[in-house]
Amino acid sequence: MKIKLASFLFVGILYSSISLLIAQEVNYEFPKNHSEQNISPYHDKDLLPASFFSNNRKKLRKLMPDNSVAILFSSAVKNRSNDVDYYFHQSPNFYYLTGLREPDAVVLIFKELQEFSNGISTDELLFLQPSGQPDEVWSGKRLGIDGAINYLGVNKAMSVADFLSFNFEFESFDNVFVGKIPKDAIDIDSKIDLFDLIKSVDDKFSRLDKKIDLTTLEGNFLPKLRQIKEKEELSLLSKAIEITCEAQIELMKSLTPMFTEYQTQAIVEFMFKNSGAEHPGFPSIMGSGENTCVLHYTSNRKPLDKNDLLISDIGAEYHGYTADVTRTLPANGKFSNEQKIIYNIVLEAQQAGIEKCVEGNKFWAPHDAATAVITSGLMKLGIIKKREEVTKYFMHGSSHYLGLDVHDAGLFGFLEKGNVLTVEPGIYIPEGSDCDPKWWNIGVRIEDDILITEKTPINLSEKAPRKIEDIENLMQQEGIFKKP
Repeated sequence: MKIKLASFLFVGILYSSISLLIAQEVNYEFPKNHSEQNISPYHDKDLLPASFFSNNRKKLRKLMPDNSVAILFSSAVKNRSNDVDYYFHQSPNFYYLTGLREPDAVVLIFKELQEFSNGISTDELLFLQPSGQPDEVWSGKRLGIDGAINYLGVNKAMSVADFLSFNFEFESFDNVFVGKIPKDAIDIDSKIDLFDLIKSVDDKFSRLDKKIDLTTLEGNFLPKLRQIKEKEELSLLSKAIEITCEAQIELMKSLTPMFTEYQTQAIVEFMFKNSGAEHPGFPSIMGSGENTCVLHYTSNRKPLDKNDLLISDIGAEYHGYTADVTRTLPANGKFSNEQKIIYNIVLEAQQAGIEKCVEGNKFWAPHDAATAVITSGLMKLGIIKKREEVTKYFMHGSSHYLGLDVHDAGLFGFLEKGNVLTVEPGIYIPEGSDCDPKWWNIGVRIEDDILITEKTPINLSEKAPRKIEDIENLMQQEGIFKKP
């Protein structure tokens, strides 16, 4: 595909509030003097400040019982093939508490201040790889011990080599909370790595018996904290959503039946990168025709047909925070009558779900509202005969939390101010379904990212049109990508 030069020179997306109301809820100004505020010395200047991670550790301590310790491991480096690894992605829980974006590390967070026999007095210890090592010529400079203290704000950082010999006396604690232990850590003989850290913990835990708790930390404490987004997080999440909406808008303008699914993927992911997003937050779902009825379709190889719908389920990841916005588009720019009917049922269902995104409602209230609309709509069309048959064509939940994970951590209890969740109902009628063939291969999903407030919910992704007339009008405009 060719890109128009004039447009290429100005495709950067302005980072602005979606509306005055959203600005009031999510606006956060990052400290301007990064060095004085201990901001990480990476190239981006709007990363989360050290105070954010320090406050998260303080909040965790408040949940921990007296005389307890929490232990979390970093993610492992994952091998793609032979000597090629996947791009490293930190454990969201580890990142949430430390800010470290490097592998082969472990953090200990104590409820109370600890006095160790070697003279160290601290309530937290981060063990990480030292800087200034020969392998940095291959993988890049590390923060190291001084960097972790100066830029991440941890009270005490030490080399991973010190962890192996450190005497923690875990048996003196009443509770030892352990995060998820990576099962894919690889032993690299040339250095002390995550494999060695895990083995050392296993050896240290051999005497503890019932004091070890493998579920509460990541099954309760951290989901409870992470489901409430702070202003700093909402600023980054809003940026990710803004970038994603711009990608959906550009796709609408550029889409043609002459594209393949992978070319539509190329459009949105170009927009991600060009706007500063590091990655897609998940594999882009660009399913057309019969593939609209495959919920997590990611092959993206089929050529579009002029009568196809295209489900574009995408999310940019910006500084660790992931958007998730879905639009369903007609390849030729115009919905058929049958496509319009199904689409409008889903749109009505989504709006009913969004209206239930109110503080104090049960987490699944939006799903129940959306399901009721879809059930009635399908029965009226004769596609289903009984209400319980709705799961044949709407078989997934309509909501999940959103944040550091696309399916983010949370307790799924009652909605609270600061929750961000998706509302994404859908109808999927594959070929061969027990209904009139005119409905076959119509798959529709509409998904938006909703912020719970003390008042009405805020649709953070409303910038991307979702009404039929608005989509069709936008698709008449010329995009930056020339038709193949």
